[in-house]
Amino acid sequence: MSSQQSPKQTKDQRREAARAQAEKLRQQQDSREKRSRNILMGVLGAIVVLVIGVGFVIFQQSQKTLLDAFDGSAPSTSDNRAGITAGEAGAAGTANADAPVLEVYIDFMCPYCGDFEAANQTDLEELRASGDLTVSYHMMSNLDQLSQGTQFSTRAANAAATVANDAPDQFVAFVEAMFANQPEENTPGLSDEQIAQIAVDAGVPQAVADTFVDGTYNEWVAVGTRQAQREGVAGTPTAKLDGERVPQDVNIYQQGALLTWLGEQGVGEAAVSE
Repeated sequence: MSSQQSPKQTKDQRREAARAQAEKLRQQQDSREKRSRNILMGVLGAIVVLVIGVGFVIFQQSQKTLLDAFDGSAPSTSDNRAGITAGEAGAAGTANADAPVLEVYIDFMCPYCGDFEAANQTDLEELRASGDLTVSYHMMSNLDQLSQGTQFSTRAANAAATVANDAPDQFVAFVEAMFANQPEENTPGLSDEQIAQIAVDAGVPQAVADTFVDGTYNEWVAVGTRQAQREGVAGTPTAKLDGERVPQDVNIYQQGALLTWLGEQGVGEAAVSE
């Protein structure tokens, strides 16, 4: 018996079959490319989500300070950058509502800080008292090495921190009194007894002044100093208005210069309207 053979296709049938095969292959290729695109988009989407997540974590970490992880004693009136604000009455931990904040970085041994205080004390007091400005004090210990081994900068800053915590109403008065009695560089500075007497004369209770020798906030002062350096504060005095450093062309040691600049920024009655 002979096998049955398929009928021979015509030329048109062969052409139609070739087109059908080509279309089938094209559809298969399109399907493969679509799957590849979907996989690629999925991978890219995952990468974007990962990058955003990592960026958010980095941002959160950048907002943390050394004091966020500090488990030692810190003044209750201080913030996580070792700043102690003072509002209308000069009490530690207070602020004037909706007022800009002038951060002042000081070292009680620094003669330039004394010059800054002499030039600006009255103006800053008036701006605080009028509710136009909040002042945030950052006490640093950069110049401990210039007190013949007595660590005067740390001891003085600790005393200020103690007043801020235990006698907050006398905080600014004590800071001003310390600069009024500022020792010279490369001297032993003031003794603990002398610092305590300055505090009592400024209205701080004797019982509070007697605790200065405990050094309760010495470590906090050191961490706060490192935090300030981490933020780019290399020396004292340094002044920042709402986080922006006062320009170097403003002579902060000349009486009235800082006040004029603050007025140009819209602070106080001397504010200059644009």
